[in-house]
Amino acid sequence: YIVRNVAYRSGSTATFMPKPVYGDNGSGMHVHVSLHSDDGTNLFTGNEDAHLSELALFFIGGIIRHADALLAFTNPTINSYKRLVPGYEAPVFQVYSNRNRSAFIRIPNSSPKARRIEFRTPDPTANPYVAFSAILMAGLDGIRNQIHPGPPMNRNLYAVP
Repeated sequence: YIVRNVAYRSGSTATFMPKPVYGDNGSGMHVHVSLHSDDGTNLFTGNEDAHLSELALFFIGGIIRHADALLAFTNPTINSYKRLVPGYEAPVFQVYSNRNRSAFIRIPNSSPKARRIEFRTPDPTANPYVAFSAILMAGLDGIRNQIHPGPPMNRNLYAVP
């Protein structure tokens, strides 16, 4: 309400559509996730790929395994998928990486206390309560069933055959 009224007063239009203009970057709702123990220890910090713990890798594995169903909640409209196209740093590959912005899941460079994953496909049309719950369910299923995502894809994903 406030954003749209301020835009209107300045002769502009505000929108939260994921891809309002063809040929331009879209708007995502990237979700950062980490799990902590009761004493505050970050459970995603470890010695595996990208300084993640095995638990974090299993969480990533769950998201990747359930990605098809998950996108129904995190990308609920046709316009959601117009944002997910190559060439605009959009997450178009169902992999994780600590370098590529075109991967579904990116591992931001961070301190051990702030170690997290960034799930990059959600957009502003998603209901956050449902989307966050679905993301957690997929990740926790990955932990429960020890779904390993494999090694990170830190190469140029557009050049991979």
